[in-house]
Parts: sequence; C-alpha cells; structure tokens
Amino acid sequence: MDRSIKLPLVTTIRERCRVCYTCVRECPAKAIRIAEGQADVITARCIGCGNCVQVCGQHAKQVYDSTVHVSALLQEAAPVAVIVAPSYPAAFPDLTANQVAGLFRALGFAYVCEVGFGADLVADRYRRLLEAPGDKRYIATSCPAIVTYVERFYPELVGALAPIVSPMVAEARVVRREYGESVKVVFAGPCIAKKQELVSAEQDSETDAALTFEEVLHMARERGLDPGKVPPSDFDPPRAGLGALFPLSRGLIQSANLVEDLTLNDIITTDGRHGFIEAVKEFQAGHCTPRLLEVLACQGCIMGPGMPGNEPLFRRRHHVSRHVRGRLDSMDLEAWHRDVERFADLDLSQTFSADDQRVDDPSEEELRKILLQLGKTCVEDELNCGACGYESCREHAVAIYKGLAEDEMCLPYIIDKLRETVNSLAQSKEKLAQTQETLMQTEKIASMGQMAAGIAHELNNPLGVILMYAHMLLEDYNVADKEMCEDLNMITQQADRCKTIVGGLLHFARQHKTALILVDVRRFVEDTLKLMVIPENIQVETLHEGSSFYAQMDRDQITQVLTNLIGNACHAMPDGGVLTIGTRGDDEEMRFFVRDTGVGVPEKNLKRIFEPFFTTKDVGKGTGMGLAVSYGIVKMHRGNMFVQSNCDPDKGPTGSTFTFVLPKKTGLAVGEAPEAAAPVAGM
Repeated sequence: MDRSIKLPLVTTIRERCRVCYTCVRECPAKAIRIAEGQADVITARCIGCGNCVQVCGQHAKQVYDSTVHVSALLQEAAPVAVIVAPSYPAAFPDLTANQVAGLFRALGFAYVCEVGFGADLVADRYRRLLEAPGDKRYIATSCPAIVTYVERFYPELVGALAPIVSPMVAEARVVRREYGESVKVVFAGPCIAKKQELVSAEQDSETDAALTFEEVLHMARERGLDPGKVPPSDFDPPRAGLGALFPLSRGLIQSANLVEDLTLNDIITTDGRHGFIEAVKEFQAGHCTPRLLEVLACQGCIMGPGMPGNEPLFRRRHHVSRHVRGRLDSMDLEAWHRDVERFADLDLSQTFSADDQRVDDPSEEELRKILLQLGKTCVEDELNCGACGYESCREHAVAIYKGLAEDEMCLPYIIDKLRETVNSLAQSKEKLAQTQETLMQTEKIASMGQMAAGIAHELNNPLGVILMYAHMLLEDYNVADKEMCEDLNMITQQADRCKTIVGGLLHFARQHKTALILVDVRRFVEDTLKLMVIPENIQVETLHEGSSFYAQMDRDQITQVLTNLIGNACHAMPDGGVLTIGTRGDDEEMRFFVRDTGVGVPEKNLKRIFEPFFTTKDVGKGTGMGLAVSYGIVKMHRGNMFVQSNCDPDKGPTGSTFTFVLPKKTGLAVGEAPEAAAPVAGM
C-alpha cells in the first residue's frame, strides 16, 4: 500500500471536546493524543475503527466528509455506480430493499449493486485458501481497520494477512468488468476505514469514493428526498447470496461454508475492541494457532460508526438475518451460480506491506521516574482507576513517555494538586487579609505621624516658654506663699507632662537610626529585668528555647521595647500574677514574648492597640504612645509585633502575650532607617 497517503479519518471539534478521556479509553490503537487539555486524533496511528466517534457524548469527533467528492462525481459525464454494503437492511430498517435501491437512483447513481456478491466471491477464495495444502496461518482481511492495525502495530504479522481483497474491492472489480472500465464506483456502507482503504490499495483502486450510510441520508436531506417516498427499484445484477451475511460476526465463515469446530480450533472468530486486540496479540505470541483468524473491529459491520440510528446489536442482526432469509427463499440459485462461475477467474489477490507506527516503550527506570512525578511512590499508589482513559497507571505513564498523554489526566494526581492549591489559596487569602489590614493601618499611622510631627513642632516652643516663666515665677515668690507655689508647681508638672507627650510625638514621627550589634538575648533579658521595678505580688519567669541565642539589634531601642511591654504587663496585673519573658531563636529569626496573666485586652481593641494615643489605662496614667513607639522600633529592625489576648474567663485563662520577631538577617546597614509599616494584631 502507498503509505504516503493518510486521510484524517477522524478529527476533533475542539470547541466541543470536554476532555473526558472516553475516546482515549476506547481507542484500540492509542491514536488519541491529549495535548493542552484537548484530545487530538493522530492520523498516522488512526485505524478508522470509529470507536471514538461512537462513544463521544459531546459529538466532538467528526468523520472525514466524502459527500462533496461524491456530488462532484455525480455531476461528471461518466456513469457512477454505487456498491452498497450488505449491512443496509440494518441501516435502513424501515425501507425495503427496492426502496433502498430507489433512494440511490434518486440521488443520481446509474447503477446500484450489492457488495454482498463481491463477498460471495471473497468467501469462495477463503474456502480455496484453507483447502490448499500446508499449515500456514492467516488473518482475514475483510475488515480494513484490522488490516491497518496489523500493518501499523504488528508489522511482523503482515505476512500472515490473507492475500485476498475485501468484498468492497471485489465488487468494484465486478462492476468494472460488468459495466465498463469508464464507470466510476462509490462504496456506501457503515465503515469509516473504507475511506482509507480505497486510497491506499496496492493496485490502482477500483473504488473512487466511500460514503457512510449517515452521509447517504445527509445527501438525501440536502436534496429534499424522503427515502420512504422515492420510486422503488431493483438492485442491478449480479445479486448477492450468502455473502449478504458478511456484516454479521462469523458471516464470512458461513458464507464460505466453513465450520468453526471448537475441537479442532482451525478457525477462530471474534469481534469488538477487546476481542480483536487480544486475538491479534495471542496470534502473534503463538498462543492462538488457527488456520484462519477472522476478526472484526466492530461487533459486526452492523455496529459500524457510519450506521444511522441507535438500534441495539441484536435488533440490527435480526434485520439482516430476516433480509437474507427472505432473499434465499426467492432467489434464482441457478442464475447466482452462473454469475459466480462467470467471475471465477477474477483476480481477487492483494498484497500488504508494513507501516510501523510503534514507539519504543520506556525503560523501567524511565517509567519509575514518570510514576514518581505522578505521585506514585509505591505499588499501593497505583490505583488503576482508569479515569485517565488507560487501564492502569503504568499504561498512562508509558503514554506520557510516548507523548500521547499528560500528567493532568490522572485524577488522584489532580485531586492532590487541587488540595495543595486550595491550601495555598487559603494561606494566600489569609496573607492578603493581613496585608490589606496592614495597608489600612499604614495609611492611618502615616497620616497620624504627619499630624503628630506638625503638632509637636507647633507646641514645643510655647511649652518651653510656659515652663521658663513658671520657673521664673517660682523664684520670685517665697516659700511662705504656699498656695501660689502649689499652683506654680502644678503648672510646671503639667507643662512637663505636655512636653513628654510632645517628645513622644516627635519620637513617633521621626525615622530614627539603628545601631546594630550582636547581642546575647539571655543576658539582655536579665539586664533589662534589673532595670525594672516589679511589684512583689508578681512572679517573674524567664524561658529561653531554640538553637540560637544571639541576634543583631540596637540594644538601647530594643531595651525600650522590652521595658515598655514589661511595664504594661505589670499594669495589667494589679492583683498579682505571673509574668513570663521568653525568647525562641533559630537560624532565621529571634522571637521575644512577654506574657501576663492579667485582665486581657478586649477583642474590639486588638486592632487599635498599636495606634498612637490609644490606651486602655485610666485618664492621666498613659499617653498611648508606648506601644506605637515600640512597634515603630521593631519595624525599623525589619521585624514584626503582634498580640494575643483573652479577657473572657469563660474562654480560658485571661491574659495577654505580646510577641515581637527580629530577623537574624535584617538586610540593614548600620545606621539605616527603614520605612515604618503598620502593625498586625494576632498571631
């Protein structure tokens, strides 16, 4: 055969393909490639069985259209004959044989002949082949999909293909001898693979085009023909005999008057995707050794992909059997025998050649790597669920190696990836929420920082004047005027307090520089506690965990942070409690925490706790600047500060834990000041 000609028998309508992998599962030649989420048919591997067309629920597979070519042939001057496959009683169950012939004549065909007569001649050749001496084993060649399958995937069996043409080619040769070499011949039947057969025959093909029965009805609709109302007509001679049984499984055997004797095992017949694959495989391995292996890609031609309607197998089988039985009751046997004798010398020989489309399988090591990337780390992980379209995980891995499949076809793999994605999205959502809150706080603090700087600048000088004149007045009045002295002292105290607040505002607004040094945090905590006055009713505990106890930081500034947190913790425990100061370090960060067993902070206040001027202390006992300044210092160290707190005894022990984290590698040069960022409440 001429291997350079390969028709795209089946193609995918990409807009309809839902990537359900059903076509992958049903393709015996594994001619479906999944690429970028689309199922594409590989023309070089496709055998034309049409399984993918029949099982696609989305109707995403379309068959090569021959109607345009046939319409053009009918417009030419040369007469056109149609040779109709013997499965037509099942294709047109509501029509008589004469109505079927009349439909084709109405479409413009000059001659309407039965492929069943060509099948009679082919059956005779098979009988002669098996009666010849010798023990050579053969594979029947009536089904073009089987022939192509052997040529492309079992090329070593090409020599076992029976050297006999198909009934289509046999009938085409009959028609040309009977009606002249100038006649054009069109095949009409249930088979897609016939379209490829007629362009790849070793000899000059006697058939000019091939239609499916579906396409025949399409042409009739386009011409406005009602198949049930066309004028009836007879088929042109020669008429078919038992060859009309060819579309049924074992039809060849009965037509050739052969016997499938199960005790001798000389003849084996099977059909369908699973049957023919196993039969050819066993035949090649030598486990199946019949003289003749008759296999059909479909469950008989009556179940071919070009058949219209959805009738089940045995109903279609009934239509054909009834038609043949009626034919045999009324046929002229003598005339049929004369016709068979007339064409006894017709050359029905055929040769075949290999068209190897096999791809080498991966090594065990390469296969294991692919399985690992699919998450199959052991045999137990190979679920063999078939969701990918392949019968086992290993078959899927082999297909990936051959470029026919993708990792994403594996359902457990996709579920695992989806779970990872969901978890990642959940984390991203949480981070995004924190970032949004941080941005809002940043804008708020930036605005307050600008306002604080302006207020501090405007108030600093007047406060200085007030303090200076208050001290001058104190010097002018003697101690005897106690009432005046008390009033002046009150003025200086409150002015000093205002100056302290203004100093805090300036401290908050300015970007201070950090002097980073390497600090032993255990010693640092001890030294800081020595600076504090802890009430006697508060028990102090220290806790140091982790593998590293050194960090780079500005010692004075972090001392200010820690003393502020310790002071706040003591204030939260007026009736006593436990104060815990702890650290936890590793190679990436150093974490400080101050925990108290006090009254806790209400949840509504947690988001505002680091804002300037916000305080839960009584009026006159706090400026609300301590935590804001502390937070700014931690941020200058490229760290973070957050708080956990519970004030409801029903939910557990009350108290607060303030934590600030300093990175081991701050990315700051000594003296550099980063931009302030907003705090985040909660862990």
